[in-house]
Amino acid sequence: MLDPQAKALLDMMIARGVPATHTLTPQDARRFYLERRGVTQPAPRPVAEVRDLTASGPHGDIPLRLYRPAGARSPAPTLVYYHGGGWVIGDLDTHDSLCRDLADASGCAVVSVDYRMGPEQRFPAAVDDVLAATRWLQAQAGKLDLDPQRFAVGGDSAGGNLAAAVALAWRDAGEPIALKFQLLIYPATDMRAVAPSHRSNGQGYMLTSDTIAFFRSHYLDPEQYSDWRASPLLHTNLSGLPPALVLTAGFDPLRDEGRQYADALSAAGSPAQYVCFERQIHGFITMGKVIDEANTAVGLCALALRRALA
Repeated sequence: MLDPQAKALLDMMIARGVPATHTLTPQDARRFYLERRGVTQPAPRPVAEVRDLTASGPHGDIPLRLYRPAGARSPAPTLVYYHGGGWVIGDLDTHDSLCRDLADASGCAVVSVDYRMGPEQRFPAAVDDVLAATRWLQAQAGKLDLDPQRFAVGGDSAGGNLAAAVALAWRDAGEPIALKFQLLIYPATDMRAVAPSHRSNGQGYMLTSDTIAFFRSHYLDPEQYSDWRASPLLHTNLSGLPPALVLTAGFDPLRDEGRQYADALSAAGSPAQYVCFERQIHGFITMGKVIDEANTAVGLCALALRRALA
């Protein structure tokens, strides 16, 4: 059964004639995504500090936003967060409320990364940016009152994909300070889009197969689908990675590849927990104004962060 609140949202979008993302230009899709946040997202929660920063990256400066909750430890454990949006839409503002909520509920600092996106900057620009931003933050941790020994990476959808890629690249590079945790919220893990849920959930539940094709076409080329930086599930070695919480939604085309990634991590000996919100749709975690389970999911993620970075 689809969650009644999620169904009501989908019905409202149909009644109001909200255009499907794949029918828009990337520029218009970005505008619609930003404008409709007021309908579904909770009001921004006050936190002790919000500071805009700029990291240096291989493609130029990378905007960041630091959230520090009241009562955070000094130096603070930190979640580096990569927003969702199919590597084409989304920014610091579309995920502002979620980052505030995660910071306040976990007691950790959260730093949101505004990476470059397609079609202007195609794969692997987003991967390069989030990896560079995370390295910059750890190098600057002392100046920012962050604890470099307690860094986690996380994100939703495309951002979950990027977080998984960062964890793999971090391990493969032999970085001197290991990451402590991965928060992977309905992550895309296999660009081939071959998991069964792509067929069973491909139409009618917010994220459709048409929209996935739209995002992929603007982000990368088909011959790049098998690159593990785009498809972390296809990396040949998933051992030795930081503990992960993988969260999925039951009516999401990405559900099965998220579960497959959690299973593959566990099979390789990397600690992983898997939770599926069976009655939910893709993108629900930012929709706490209209979907109660979104707030439950945020609380679960915050608890996992608090425990992992204690």
